[in-house]
Amino acid sequence: MATTPEDPDPSAGAPTETPVLPAAAPATPDGPREFDDEVRRGWRDLPAPGQLASLIGVVVLSYGAVLMIASLRTILVMLLVSLFIAFAVEPAVQFMGRRWGWRRGPATALVFFGVFLAMAASFGSIIPLLVDQVSELLRSVPRSVAELNDLVQHLPFVDLELDPGSDVNQELLAIGSDLTSTLQDSLTSMAGNLLGAAGNVVTLAGTAIGAVFQGLTVLLVSFYLVADGPRFRATLARPLPQHRQRELLAIWEIAVAKTGGYIYSRLLLAAVATAVTSAFLAIIQVPYPLPLGLWVGVTGAFVPVVGTYLGGILALVVALADQPSKALWVLIFLATYQQLENYLIAPRLQAATMDIHPAVAFVSVLVGATLLGAVGALLALPATAIIQAVASTYLHRHELIAELTEVSAQLDQEIPRPLPPMDVRADPAT
Repeated sequence: MATTPEDPDPSAGAPTETPVLPAAAPATPDGPREFDDEVRRGWRDLPAPGQLASLIGVVVLSYGAVLMIASLRTILVMLLVSLFIAFAVEPAVQFMGRRWGWRRGPATALVFFGVFLAMAASFGSIIPLLVDQVSELLRSVPRSVAELNDLVQHLPFVDLELDPGSDVNQELLAIGSDLTSTLQDSLTSMAGNLLGAAGNVVTLAGTAIGAVFQGLTVLLVSFYLVADGPRFRATLARPLPQHRQRELLAIWEIAVAKTGGYIYSRLLLAAVATAVTSAFLAIIQVPYPLPLGLWVGVTGAFVPVVGTYLGGILALVVALADQPSKALWVLIFLATYQQLENYLIAPRLQAATMDIHPAVAFVSVLVGATLLGAVGALLALPATAIIQAVASTYLHRHELIAELTEVSAQLDQEIPRPLPPMDVRADPAT
């Protein structure tokens, strides 16, 4: 629901509930519509040279604004990430305040500290595992090639009789030897490049310090946006008339609800994927099933489009280093689970929080990645959900014709899909 800026701590509600935007204020003699009419009349009354000069001025100002935005791109991206983090953390801080009476500052600090510990524990368990398994894979390439050869010969649809001296066996061993040599050469070249780059200590140190500074800046801005959120919202709303203040706060609540819902649904999806993947890896006795399952679950849930494949690569590497046949089973499992997640699990978890068509989601991720790189890809889905919810306030919805209704009903029966979008428009009288 919408609140006024005098409220000390407006609540966004549960992550799955979408706040309601107030309807646009009717036109009044002193309202914004009267001002727009005066602007149009003033433009029409200008002589042709005046209109041309005004148009040139608008173009010049627009070009200057574009140049300014381009020069401030890094800062704007940092502010955007800070705002996203603030939206994501806000529901947890509000819950702690309502449930246990915590003040916003300590509650925000505790949430940030908990997220930091979780990320440190996750990366701390994955990075040593990755280094160890890559080294083990390089050492076990010849043995893995021999086991793969033996596995192929015992497949029911393959009837090959190869002796150790056969040409095919020699070719397989030669491929394994070449692969080992290539990997070793790549590692040697990589080590040489790292040593060469290490010579430029000033550049590396400057890059590292810049990255740390940007990260700390994002965290600091995010902390203040959450800890001092009510005052910040009141500051933004103060220059606006009251009906615009209500719309601003309602849009803010929608952003919090959609972003919080996105994080909530992603965490549930990551938990399910972690549990199922860890159980399967433990059943087929792949080493380190829990860290691998956690890696697959987190990357698949929070990295758009390629997250599942990125997470599955490490599991395949570990299984291949242990036994090639296990890698085949892991590949089959990942492909099967991906389909179940896309068509059965994810639509139900995201039904009330991220009602975005898969095609729109895919395109939004591509657009976000093109504009802002990895940051844009991560922020694309919640940003699209926010824009969709706000736009639905101003777009009038009409009844579908019979042909489209029948086709939509047939598709709903064939393909699981999220719930229909919530109409966030409301009449002030209700």
